[in-house]
Amino acid sequence: MVDTTSLTRAVDHFADRLRAAPQSRLQRGAAAEALALARELAGWAQTVESPGEEPREMPDAGMFAAADQVTVAGRDLALVLGSPADVERAVRLVEEAQKRAGI
Repeated sequence: MVDTTSLTRAVDHFADRLRAAPQSRLQRGAAAEALALARELAGWAQTVESPGEEPREMPDAGMFAAADQVTVAGRDLALVLGSPADVERAVRLVEEAQKRAGI
């Protein structure tokens, strides 16, 4: 079993920052960045779980749901990752999205 603690910590940190962000920050792109990350992580998890099937796109549930979407997608991905290199890549994706979100 691969240790995914660093991924769940990164996901939780980003989600906490999103929840604490003012609405104006979410509207200026932080929520959109979070949704894009959630979609990427969810698609990756679906590809691992069901190779050969087209991943379903995570719906846009609104800016106030973005933190929850990141959390769910990140934790789902953590359950299926198979190598430390994949965990490092996922952590990097989360950290880069958080920087782009500006929070």
